[in-house]
Amino acid sequence: MNENVRLGYACMNMTLTNRPRKLGGPITTSRTLRKDTWQPNWNLSLVGQKALDNATDLIHYLKWNEEHKIRLFRIGSELFPWHDHYELHDLPQYDDISAKLFECGEYARAHGHRLTTHPGPFHVLGSPKNEVVERTIISLERHSELFDLMGYAPSYENKINIHVGGCYGDHSTTARRWLQNYYRLSDRCRARLVLENDDKASMYSVRKLYDLFYTPAQIPITFDYHHHIFHPDELSQFEALDMASYTWPDDIRQCCHYSEGRIVEQRFMLEDVMQRNNITYDDLDRWPTLNAIYRDIVKTRPQAHSDYIQDEINTYGKSLDIVVEAKAKELAVLQYLDIYVYNNKNKKVLI
Repeated sequence: MNENVRLGYACMNMTLTNRPRKLGGPITTSRTLRKDTWQPNWNLSLVGQKALDNATDLIHYLKWNEEHKIRLFRIGSELFPWHDHYELHDLPQYDDISAKLFECGEYARAHGHRLTTHPGPFHVLGSPKNEVVERTIISLERHSELFDLMGYAPSYENKINIHVGGCYGDHSTTARRWLQNYYRLSDRCRARLVLENDDKASMYSVRKLYDLFYTPAQIPITFDYHHHIFHPDELSQFEALDMASYTWPDDIRQCCHYSEGRIVEQRFMLEDVMQRNNITYDDLDRWPTLNAIYRDIVKTRPQAHSDYIQDEINTYGKSLDIVVEAKAKELAVLQYLDIYVYNNKNKKVLI
């Protein structure tokens, strides 16, 4: 793999989240609470304690990443639970939370880590419903404020990555409405916001994002390898990656997402068992357990992400930051590095 390529993972560290009690218990940045636990009496202290615990554990994630030479990480949106329902500075623990987050930012900067976020699919600036747009604006500003608290100047280095979220029957009209609402965001938030290509042919390809959003507003494009398979829009993988690369400022490394199809992974595992036991697909009716696995494979959505990644990522010689979106999180990154960077080819197995 190109030495100018960094791999990272998203939101949850499986090793730390599943740490047994005898070793100190779980470490996580996604503690939350039920809405009806705090909102009837507007008890922000309960929310603030969860946020403080999450911020406290974030530094452990970063130190683990540094120990394992992983310097790209996506912070989960759950760090501040229910963050679109209150102002962050109204949390009773705000000063302590701010101090913890600034400590995390200082650590990341000192060790060359890149931190990003990826708000969920309900962030739809192009929605025709005003209430959806209003909630989206509030939430995107909260994500931007997170990076402010960590001590980062506004930059695509700390990208806030979203999808357009819908075309409502007309890509161009939706794009114009999206851009109108985009300019309602603060300058600091806009300086971090990027767009990602979709995995449905009815949605936004790299080409459409380039034409409808980058050309008028210079919004960078996060190229998702897996999504491109389902909506190439007549571009090869290299052409789409290359088109996206032109949208990133010269001083910011292009960021991409990579995953593989769960259906491919499941079929690989099934066929491996079948081959070792000399079983053909015609024989599956006589093997109920394997036949049940095969039926599950048939029902799996092609877009679903695999637990691990098997193929070597083609970076075409580019300097890239790649967030691996495999379900096994850091375990998938470690396995990939072991195979393709440290050249332990004989260890190419699914864990």
